[in-house]
Amino acid sequence: MTADPSDLTQRGRVAAFFDLDKTIIAKSSALAFSKPFFAQGLITRRSVLQSSYAQFLFVLSGADHDQMERMRANLTNMTAGWDVEQIRAIVAETLHDIVDPLVFAEAADLIADHKLRGHDVVIVSASGEEVVTPIAAALGVSHSCATRMVVEDGRYTGELGFYCYGNGKVEAMRELAAREGYDLSRCYAYSDSVTDLPMLEAVGHPTAVNPDRGLRRVAIESGWPVLSFSNPVSLRARLQAPSRSTVTAAAAVLSTAAVAGAFTYGMRRRKR
Repeated sequence: MTADPSDLTQRGRVAAFFDLDKTIIAKSSALAFSKPFFAQGLITRRSVLQSSYAQFLFVLSGADHDQMERMRANLTNMTAGWDVEQIRAIVAETLHDIVDPLVFAEAADLIADHKLRGHDVVIVSASGEEVVTPIAAALGVSHSCATRMVVEDGRYTGELGFYCYGNGKVEAMRELAAREGYDLSRCYAYSDSVTDLPMLEAVGHPTAVNPDRGLRRVAIESGWPVLSFSNPVSLRARLQAPSRSTVTAAAAVLSTAAVAGAFTYGMRRRKR
């Protein structure tokens, strides 16, 4: 049976899948909101201090699989009973003040270049969808995949409906690819963490960004491109009017390469 040409075109669509933390932004997206959550009485002062310590360790070394699992347990225990609309309102009110200074200029350029090339851009993150979805909208990307909490009567139950981590990221990517017609063998993926190996291996063009030691080793052994992002800038300034020079630079980077959700402090790393 001969395939319909339109189906072949649809299957050939390209997307660029970006991890969020330390790939697009220079900080844990979940930890970034600890202060406004404290201001609203959702977490204690001790939790804020623990979050600051967790962020310090995250920048230094990140989190391995076991630590990510502990983060998941802390997330579900902490958020049980939280009002969903309150969380969404806090994120909406504080998003630009918190996230704006954290976006890597290099990631913004790379996202802009993918979009200019007609590629969809997708954020795939272990952080909760209430945080990831608004960040994705602010970045102007096509889709986002994130961890989903179970909600009953407008409040979190403390259970996870879907954990967008490890193989869970690949599951989300494949579901989206089937729905949007992406050919994963032609798609791109970017991440900093060895825990995202399944995500990177699921596409034809994987790239390590600010890689931890484990991922750097795999990238070198596999011949994958390795990029270094180090210049956080204002999200609004970069994405509202990207300069010709930055887009050209991003294109050069891309052609050469041919962006957890919880509050915890037990984070030493093999790297996120």
